Amino acid sequence: MNPDFTQQVSATVDQIRQDGLFKSERRLLTPQSAHIRTPSGEALNFCANNYLGLADHPDVISAARSALDEWGFGMASVRFICGTQELHKQLEARIAELVGTQDAILYSSCFDANGGVFEVLFEAGDAIISDELNHASIIDGVRLSKADRYRYRNRDLEDLRTQLEAAKGARRIVIVTDGVFSMDGSYAPLEGICDLADEYGALVLVDDSHAVGFVGENGRGTHEYCGVLERVDLITGTLGKALGGASGGYVAGASEVVELLRQRSRPYLFSNAVAPSVAAGSLAAIELALGGSEQRQTLRRNAELFRSLMDEAGFELLPGSHPIVPVMFPGEDGARQASQIADSMLERGVYVIAFSFPVVPRGKARIRVQLSAAHSEQDVQTCVKAFIQARDEVV
Repeated sequence: MNPDFTQQVSATVDQIRQDGLFKSERRLLTPQSAHIRTPSGEALNFCANNYLGLADHPDVISAARSALDEWGFGMASVRFICGTQELHKQLEARIAELVGTQDAILYSSCFDANGGVFEVLFEAGDAIISDELNHASIIDGVRLSKADRYRYRNRDLEDLRTQLEAAKGARRIVIVTDGVFSMDGSYAPLEGICDLADEYGALVLVDDSHAVGFVGENGRGTHEYCGVLERVDLITGTLGKALGGASGGYVAGASEVVELLRQRSRPYLFSNAVAPSVAAGSLAAIELALGGSEQRQTLRRNAELFRSLMDEAGFELLPGSHPIVPVMFPGEDGARQASQIADSMLERGVYVIAFSFPVVPRGKARIRVQLSAAHSEQDVQTCVKAFIQARDEVV
């Protein structure tokens, strides 16, 4: 390796450390679950996307294990050559049924799904209007398109109208938003967005990764929660959070759109098919989610209990009802406080992660707590107790 190159890379990494932005990867010594073990010892896990507690569910594991025997380990091919098994078609049909669309197309991840949808559907002469806090995968996917780009302030319908006015005359206009914004736990105002889309003849695309399987009465997602089930044109999402937590993403929409993506979407055409065991496990997870009203109710109760106890303890929370609950540490010293409190909590057996600039705006550091249906009421109380003890130690 060229020594000048490695020295330059090393200097960049050192600068990341000095800036306090280095992301350490803590090892888990157990399966993903509400209760885990790390090299530091046993811990309650309050920072996973395992909303329904399905990552280690016995039915999901059993389905994945059986698929290894019946369908093999890997596909060793992309979908259009010899990488499509019956499992993949079943999974795509089930995803479409879950989110309420005609069809769905499976990708290796939602990052790939967002990376593969815009370039195909939106060209020069089109307009993409994106919420400023959309996920990085949306931002990167939009960059691949030759369409004109507009950005509106987070969840601000008046600014969205301004951008729609600016985009008038485009052949196609699409409004793009996260269904749930992962750093804030806030919902996109989809009813208002769909109203504006109707007024201006625009399409609506929603990334529902932090909602599918558990948000809405039947777990269909943010569009169900907001009462716009049949008004969202395109939905992207992941199997890597509530739906088993493994891997895989999708674009769901009209059958004609899905067919075009199968022909031209580069991440789909040039990536190996999702492994059979992952497809089978995800199918089992979707079945559990479809019948999971009890888990959804438990998840809501856990989020409500956590918010209530933390409010009583005097912590500053961003308002909301989603199981993502940001505990805020504002101001110049907030990043240090959040980081030290998270470290102190791990010593007490509660695993949470602090976020600060540039992941979130400067002065708005936070610990993002994520509740799961697998947490007990006692688990939630233990988490709050650890927050209080760590705060008293650090602040």
